[in-house]
Order: sequence, then structure tokens, then C-alpha cells
Amino acid sequence: MPAPPSSEITFGAIWRGFTRVDKVLLAVLVVLFAIGFFGAASLSGLAARLGFYLLGLWMLIRILRKIVKQAIWSLRNRLLVAYGFIAVLPLLLILMLAGLALYAILGQMAVYMVLSEFERRTAIIVATARHLAEDGTPERIRAFAQSVPVLSGRLPGVEIRVDGESAYHYPDDSKIGPPAHNWGDAGGLFVKDGLLYAGAHIVRPARRVTVLLPLSSTFLASLAPNIGEVLFTHFDEDPSGKRPRLRLHRSTADPSDLETPRNRIPDPEHALDIEILWATATPAFLWEQPGKVENELVRIRTRPFAVLRTIFANKVDVWQDLIPATAILLLGLFFLTEIASIVIGVSITRTITGAVHGLYEGTERVRIADFSHRIAVKGNDQLASLADSFNSMTANIERLLVVAKENERLQAELEIAKEVQAQLYPRKVPELRTVRLTAMCNPARMVSGDYYDFQTLDERRVALAIGDVAGKGISAALLMATVQSALRTELRNQLKAGCDCEAVISCSQLVSHLNQHLYAHTSPEKYATFCFGVYDEVESVLTYTNAGHLPPILMRNGQNSSLDVNGTVVGAFPFSRYQESSLRLESGDLLLFYTDGITEAENAYGEQFGEERLCELLQRHTEHSPDEILKLIIAGVSEWTNSPDLQDDMTLLVLQRI
Repeated sequence: MPAPPSSEITFGAIWRGFTRVDKVLLAVLVVLFAIGFFGAASLSGLAARLGFYLLGLWMLIRILRKIVKQAIWSLRNRLLVAYGFIAVLPLLLILMLAGLALYAILGQMAVYMVLSEFERRTAIIVATARHLAEDGTPERIRAFAQSVPVLSGRLPGVEIRVDGESAYHYPDDSKIGPPAHNWGDAGGLFVKDGLLYAGAHIVRPARRVTVLLPLSSTFLASLAPNIGEVLFTHFDEDPSGKRPRLRLHRSTADPSDLETPRNRIPDPEHALDIEILWATATPAFLWEQPGKVENELVRIRTRPFAVLRTIFANKVDVWQDLIPATAILLLGLFFLTEIASIVIGVSITRTITGAVHGLYEGTERVRIADFSHRIAVKGNDQLASLADSFNSMTANIERLLVVAKENERLQAELEIAKEVQAQLYPRKVPELRTVRLTAMCNPARMVSGDYYDFQTLDERRVALAIGDVAGKGISAALLMATVQSALRTELRNQLKAGCDCEAVISCSQLVSHLNQHLYAHTSPEKYATFCFGVYDEVESVLTYTNAGHLPPILMRNGQNSSLDVNGTVVGAFPFSRYQESSLRLESGDLLLFYTDGITEAENAYGEQFGEERLCELLQRHTEHSPDEILKLIIAGVSEWTNSPDLQDDMTLLVLQRI
């Protein structure tokens, strides 16, 4: 399994992520660069440069994709990118839009306050000019002349010229020349010799009235005191320089007077009190070109708190004091909420990524078969439960590995025990003239507790034995080995006791000795069923002792019968007594010895195979050889259970009289 990529962005990591095609394209890119920028200035060089730009753009896109893919491989980086697109980027856009909107609103409000005051004062000038033009009798003019100083106080520097039957000039040194005769009614901003005026020109049949107010920096500052710096410029500056720049008149105010408004940008109160530059177009009449109007640009440089101070300078009611404080409070709460959200988001992200990183490290340890690693469990949530489950899983796997190793060791030992037990069974069947012998044992587990044995005693006699040790597995196999050892030892002793003459083998005495030996050398709960017999080939007589084993089945002339049981099991009681029986075999007789693994095998409904079905099977196949009979019995039992696993050890021994 290859190692996962790292989220660290390095040149080496990027280069290792390149495929063979990427490296070939990079080589082509270098060749195109050399041809296009160092070769001759020809059509081929132009084509090489074009190919370099196109291929370079394509490679740049591929490299960026690889960088992004490598950067977001880590869950932490992926979550950070997701949070950036879901929360941070929209928040930044909202703040940017809110800042731009606030910038535009404050700038527009500052311009509006300046122009609205300018229009109000222009309205006074227009009303004055209209009054003189419509009712300009000498008496009215003289009366007006007496009030001019009051008007001059409100409009410092104003100049008035009345042409007609009653001529009038104010002040006496007024430099307003006669306007062109094709001038009509006009009022507002005038541009005369590059200087700015606020004025009006009213034409009536009997007279023409012109009122001009020179615009100075002091006048502009008085429109909205302390709002900022107000400037007028041409809407489109003439690059040829033929049109004169707009100029303000020299201010007549005393510069040492601190109460005089200053046409300048206010000082910032703090770092957030940034400079705002805003502008709008306003129409202006050109004095030298009667009736022509062009747009001039009104620019203002101000600051947010200067505008807010001007707006909230006049208190209307007590509630108005709460508006700025409420706005600041809400803004502060908004930022506190955002900071808390970021802190909580970062904390949750660290919890998630920390848990995932811990799981990742744990799986990497598991990948290299290190199951001792444990993840630190923090908190009481689902992630903590997941980490705890992972720790439990690795602990269980670690325990299972120990058990598996122990099972492997036991399996190896069982394999050895199986081989050893296989050596205990007879390696070949004795060859007799009058009978055919065969036997088999199918263990339910690796080793068996069933036992069968053949032992040639002399030229005319053979000993037969079959047994079923209580239990299964190793303990039963060990007891089976003990039974075999004790049996063969007892047979050897009885044969030696006979010396040169033919030894008399007492089946009951041998089984009795075997019973006492097992009782003395095994635990009380260990016992076995056992059947031992000696077949005399000359007499065709089988002498046997059945110690609690299932009665062997005799098939004679198509009829079945059971042999005797001569005592209880061996190894359970020391005082047990055993008898022996004899059976003369006739030609065609079939004798079957078996264990309970045959008759007690159950099907899916819990029904046992039973002795009756075993006898029926023998009746149908008596004419077959002993080996075939064994195979037919095993096949019949397997078909009955319909299970690949044996429920108990199955052992069969067949003796067929020829």
C-alpha cells in the first residue's frame, strides 16, 4: 500500500506528482521558449512564442490543480477552504460592500450638504436680482441700496449691476462689466475669466440686473463648516491647455481669526477615520458665451466622523443622542459575534481534525501491524466515542492475535498429535484364510477418541478391539493411547505367560485388568466403552468381552442380531466384573463393530440415524466387500446429516466370514 501524499507544498512534492506526460510537456515548453525568445525573429519564432504562451497557460493550470489537490488532501486544509468559501469570503464581501456603500453614502451626503447650502444662497441671489429687475424704480433702488450692507454681510463680496433707465452699481468699484446683450435669464454657478461666481442675470424690458458673488475658499468652507475641503474643477480637463483652469477668488477673511471656517480636510480622529474623496457634476454658465452651460466637477475631501458630526450637530430630541451610540453598540456586537463564531469554528475544526488525525495515525500503525497504539480520547461526543471504539477494536485485535498465535501453536501441536495417533492405528490388516477384516476411523476433530486395533497372536489367532473414549479432542485421544498401550501390554504379558505352549487368552480377565489400570491411572470422570475379542481361525470361533460398548451386529442369512454385552464401561469402577461370550461364525456371516458416532448422527430435524437404519443398510449390501460396506455406511450417514462437519467420531470394524 503506497504512502499517502503530504499536504506540505514543496517543489520536490510537486515534481514527484508530475506524470511522464507532464515532464515531456515541460521539456517542450523549454524548447519553445528557447526558439521563440532566443531564435531569429521569423514566422517560426512567432509560432514558437505563441505555442509557449498557450502551452505555458495549460501547464500553469495543471500545476495549480495539482497544488490545490495536494493542499486540500488534509481534512484540516479542506475544512479551512470550505469555511473560507462558506463564511469568511461572504463576510469579507459583505464588509467590502458595506464599506463601499458607507463610503459612497458619506461622500454623497457631504456633497449634498455643500451643494444644498450653495443652492440656498444662490436662491437668495436670484431672488434679489429678480426683485430689482421687476420693481427697479429709482425710489426702490435707493431703498435697496440702504439694505445692501445687510445683504453683503450674508453674502460677503457680492457685486450688483443694474442697467436700464435706472443704473446702479454696488460697490462703487465693482468690476462687473456689461454682459452680452444676448444673455437671457440665468442663475447659479458662473465661470468668468476662469474664476468662479455664484450669480444671477435677470432680463426685463426696462432693465437688466446682474448679481455676482465671488467664490473663495472661505465662502466654500462656510457652506458646511468643518465638513472638509471643497474644490471645483472642469469635468473634463482640456489636455491642450487652451481652456483656463477654474480658480477661486482670494479670501478677504483674516487668516489669524480662529473662528473663520477653513476649507481643508479635517484631522483624523483615529485610524478608521479615513479620507473620503467624492465628486459630482453641477451645471455652470460660461460668462463669455451667453446661454452656454457646461458641467463642472464639485469635489470634496472629507472624513466619516466629520460628516457624522455635521449630521448630528443639531440635537432635536433626547433620542437622537442614542442613534450613534446604538449604531456603535450594534457594530461592536456584530464583531464580537463574528469573533466568537470564528473561535468556536476553529475550536470545532481542531476537534474534528485532531480526531481524524488521531484515527489516521492509528490506522497507519495498524497498517504496519502495530496494534499497541491507542488514540487519546478527549471529550464526550461522537468523535470521542469513535476514538474509544477504535481503541477497543485495536485492543480486541491485539488479544485476538495472541489467541490466534496460541491457536496456531495448538494447531501445530494437534497436527503432531494427529500424526502420532495415526501411528497408533494398525498399519496393515492381518491376512486370514477364512475371514476378511477391515476398519476405519473418521475423527470429528483433528484427533479422535475412538479406537480400533488388530493384533496377530499366532498363526491361527488374531485379537480384535474397538473402543469409544468419553469426550472428544486431546484428552480423549490421550486416553485412547493409554487404552491401546495397556491392551498391548496385557496381551504381551499373557503371551509370555504361555511360554512355549499355546497361551490361553482370557478376554474377560484382560478387560478386567484394563479396567483396573485405567481407574488407577486416570481421573474419575475418564472412562471408555470397550469391546475385545479373539478369533480362532481353525475353530472359526470368536471369543469376546463387551464392556459397555454398543452391541456388534451379526448379519446371517439376511437376518441381523446383536451380540452380548458382558459388563460396564472400563475405567469407571474398580470392582467391575466382566464375562465373556463365544460365537461360531459360518460362511457368509458379516459382523459389524461400530461406535455411537454412526447411530447417533442427527439430521436437521434432530432425528438420529439409529441402529435400525444401519441394519437395513447392511441387509441391502451384504454381498459387497468389507471396504465397500464401510464406504456405503459412511455415505449413508453423511447423506442423513447433510452436513460437511462430523458430529462425533465415527469408527467401523467389519469382519466377514468367507
